[in-house]
Amino acid sequence: MRERRKRVVPVILRSRADIDLDCFLRVAWRGESVAVATESLERVGRCREAFLALLESDPDAVVYGVTTGPGDRAGVPLSGEELERWTRRPALTGASFGEPLPERVVRGIVLARLANFVDGNAAVRPVLVEAVAGLLDGGPLPAVPARGNGGAGEILALGHLFHGLARRVGLELKEPIALVNGSPCAAALTADAALAAARRLQLAEEVFALSAEAIRAPLQAYSEDLGPLWGDPHETAALARLRRLLAGGSAERRPYQAPVSYRILPRVLGQVRRAVAAAEAAASISLGSVTDNPVYVPPDERRPLGAVFSTGGFHDGRASPALDGLAFAWADLCQLAERQTERLLVEPSALGESDRFFSNFSMVQVAWAEDARAAAQPTFLPLGGYGQNDTASPSFLAWNKEGRAAACLEAALAILAVVASQALYVHDLDAPPALAEVLDDVRALFPPVDEWRQLGPECGQVAEAFRERSLVP
Repeated sequence: MRERRKRVVPVILRSRADIDLDCFLRVAWRGESVAVATESLERVGRCREAFLALLESDPDAVVYGVTTGPGDRAGVPLSGEELERWTRRPALTGASFGEPLPERVVRGIVLARLANFVDGNAAVRPVLVEAVAGLLDGGPLPAVPARGNGGAGEILALGHLFHGLARRVGLELKEPIALVNGSPCAAALTADAALAAARRLQLAEEVFALSAEAIRAPLQAYSEDLGPLWGDPHETAALARLRRLLAGGSAERRPYQAPVSYRILPRVLGQVRRAVAAAEAAASISLGSVTDNPVYVPPDERRPLGAVFSTGGFHDGRASPALDGLAFAWADLCQLAERQTERLLVEPSALGESDRFFSNFSMVQVAWAEDARAAAQPTFLPLGGYGQNDTASPSFLAWNKEGRAAACLEAALAILAVVASQALYVHDLDAPPALAEVLDDVRALFPPVDEWRQLGPECGQVAEAFRERSLVP
């Protein structure tokens, strides 16, 4: 008898309010498909009709990229022949090049693009909305470069993504600019970083707790009495997680305070939690925002045909500060990992005679910490641009820097984890129950060391496993 296949129900979009961080996780990371609800498509159709009626009601209306040219031709009305030619052209072709974005990010951009469409604010046809949603059906997506997207807004990246679709579907009035304007890239980049950051934070807390157990740090630095004294919810949460992770560990702790890098763990991890929460909040707002230019406001009692405005919605002011906050947090944790690795290596009793096998890891940690520090630089408004496009978007710049700092942290955590593992092995200590799994995972790739061997490649495998853990839902 043939086995019946389970029917996969797509994510249903009824309005832009449905495009949130959970929706992004399902569609971008887990690969679920998307369908636009019938009521949404009907609303899109009504808005399209009202928009066209609005243009007909005022033959002299100046609507950027619709009745005028783009960019520096914003003040040049298009004649009948020019208007026809401009309307029928495909979406802008991509000029950037290089290493492509991960497919999950490209899927996220497509999803975020629909926020402009599903409530009618882009004034496009329902058939175009369905075509964009159809890109998420599991088929291959166009390659979108991760770098070189330094223009005003996101037209360079979106030109790569939607050029082929525009040719297949065919475009009508306003639709060429509706495909490539707005800030869906910034929304997707921030959401992608936020999802990975939440997982990376969980991993970092486990590795730092493993290090605290390896050096047998006194637990008073993580006491529940500190939360009310400090008065910060993120630091209180970090204290609680460290206590849970260290519960059931060695009863014999050092009789004096641990080094500063261990005592400040709750406060540093509290700041990381704050940065992750800020990125999640920025992503949640950006994913569902209408960012089109020009943007169409649907009809109401005051404006029976709606209204259209030129705006700067394509510039997401939340994205780069949120991404910078994550990059700064990763750089701080790299520094903390380097300090704790050094303490474990120089503590007379931590690694015993096996410290000679690991001594070079201290120098490797310095390199990763400095690489992260170099990546974690503030992202200012770019200085480039010309004519109308006189200011560029910083979102791609910030995302690339955050990703580089994150990779440094995964490497730094891998080194700290293998050194902590060795310290526990030397003293024949078990990990606390909540840390047993991460210790087993580390030792499966990097067994304890009893004789000379090449340690770099094995530690690299741990770093790669940590990276996969951050990026796998």
